[in-house]
Amino acid sequence: MKGLVQKTLSLAPGGVRVNEMLQRSVGSFRRFDAEVTGKIEDFRLMARQLRTAGVPIEGARFLEIGSASYPTLPVCLYLVGAERVHTIDRVRRLQLDLLRKLVVRLEREIPSIAEAAGAYAGVCEAKRAHLRASLSTGATLHDASESCIDYRAPADPTATELPQHAVDVVFSNSMLEHFPLVTLDKIFAESWRVLRPGGVVFHSVNCGDHYAYTDPSVGQLHYLQYSERQWRLLWNNDLQYQNRLRAIDFINLARKHDFEIVRDTTKVDPDRLAELRALPRVAREFRGYSPEELCVTTVDFVARKVP
Repeated sequence: MKGLVQKTLSLAPGGVRVNEMLQRSVGSFRRFDAEVTGKIEDFRLMARQLRTAGVPIEGARFLEIGSASYPTLPVCLYLVGAERVHTIDRVRRLQLDLLRKLVVRLEREIPSIAEAAGAYAGVCEAKRAHLRASLSTGATLHDASESCIDYRAPADPTATELPQHAVDVVFSNSMLEHFPLVTLDKIFAESWRVLRPGGVVFHSVNCGDHYAYTDPSVGQLHYLQYSERQWRLLWNNDLQYQNRLRAIDFINLARKHDFEIVRDTTKVDPDRLAELRALPRVAREFRGYSPEELCVTTVDFVARKVP
């Protein structure tokens, strides 16, 4: 049902706006508190991975590919001392009421945010209080964050207009699975251009069937049984485009653009292997992958730009 609704809305005038209204009434925005909790854990994961790779957050410059209605990770980066966070999206999704709600909600998360980045909780809380007060008086996100967060939308992630060597880290959170392969290729090329020598990319990719989150009868590998034509005509849509690339494809894209893989959390889940065996078929587009490669539905990786 979700697939049919989003397919219809993606073709209808004003469909994006109607989809946002549905998110508020019956979708993920109804579970705002739980969604924020999940995003905080995503930030903690990124912070741990960057620290393990020897990449400091304080004083660093970031570029986020694919912002959101309330940019949780950029706000967290501001709180722990990042110098600049550029966050870009193809369409303007920022919703100020949700952003203000996020900043209030973060008060209880300050200790865990600070701990993950090795920052002082008192400093983080002072920044959060400043952000809340500024937003409540109508300040823009850029001004409220002391010129730290630069939100750009609509913007092109394949041509960011940032200077060469402008950032230390390019990152995304559950976004790369929503771009066509040809666009991803250009995103990695642009990432190489804007990163300083020795800079890194960190990408957290959810490469499972996203319909599984709203339909309990659908598994994470369900969409592998459809041919590319069937998937495009029946279920894929511009509101929740899914490229169906496997984890190994994202790793190989980074290597293709001369990034050195520093961290790779790829792990095969035995339950996914059982799910794969239970599928009635696997479309021929996926027959070049091993069962283990097909079954990985999440991957986090850090890759370095080696001069």
